[in-house]
Amino acid sequence: MGITSATRHKPSGKAGTSAAATAQPHLPQGTGRQRAATQGTDLQRERILQAAARLFAAQGYANTTMAQIVRALGVTKPFVYYYFRDKQEIFETLSWRPAVDCFTALDFAAGDPRRASEKVLEGIERLIRATIAHHPCAFFPYREPQVYRPEYIAAQKRLAHHFYDLLCPLLEEARRDGDLDFTETKITALAACSLPGFLYSWYRPGGRLSPDEVVAELTKLASRVIGLRTQD
Repeated sequence: MGITSATRHKPSGKAGTSAAATAQPHLPQGTGRQRAATQGTDLQRERILQAAARLFAAQGYANTTMAQIVRALGVTKPFVYYYFRDKQEIFETLSWRPAVDCFTALDFAAGDPRRASEKVLEGIERLIRATIAHHPCAFFPYREPQVYRPEYIAAQKRLAHHFYDLLCPLLEEARRDGDLDFTETKITALAACSLPGFLYSWYRPGGRLSPDEVVAELTKLASRVIGLRTQD
C-alpha cells in the first residue's frame, strides 16, 4: 500500500510513535449488538469479513449490499448486524488491516544496529510484501477512495505520516553513509513507495510470477530508485 488519495502528504522527517500512529480509527465497532469479543465471535466476524471481501473485490462497494453478504454466508441479517453496524464498517475494517501492516513496515526494534540502507530496503520490501499478502483488501483504498469516512481518512493519514517520518531520516542517514545516491529526499521516498501503489492496477494472484518473485522484482526496482550503490 503506497500513497493513495487518502494518504498523500508531505513527510516531515520527524519520527513518530508506533502506538499513536497505529491506533485504530473510530470505526463503528461494537455498534452492532455484540458486547464482548470471544474466540467464537472473532471467528464469526472473520467469516463475515472474508465473504464481504470477495464481494467487494468482485463487484465494488456500491454494487455490494448487506443482503448479498448475508446470502453469501447463508445466514440471516440479524446475524451480520450482531457484529457490524453496516457495510461501511465492514469495508473500513477490511481496509484497516493492510494499512497497519504496510505503514508499520519500518517499525524496527529500538537499538537495531544495522546500517540505515539495510533498514530502508527491508522496510520497502515489507511494504511490498504486505500489499500483496493483503490482496484484494489492500487495493480497496485505490479503487474506491470516496467510500471512507473523514475519521478513517485522518487515521490512515496518521499511519502514512508515521511511515514516512521514519523513512526520510533513514534515507538521509544512508546517503551520509555513502550507501545511497539521490538528491531530493521526499521525492525519492514517495517515488520508491509508489511502486507497490500501482499493484492494484495490474497484480493478480496466480500470475506468471509468484508473490515472492513479484516482491523481489519490485524491491530491486525500488533499490534503483533510492540509488543503492552496488559493492564492487
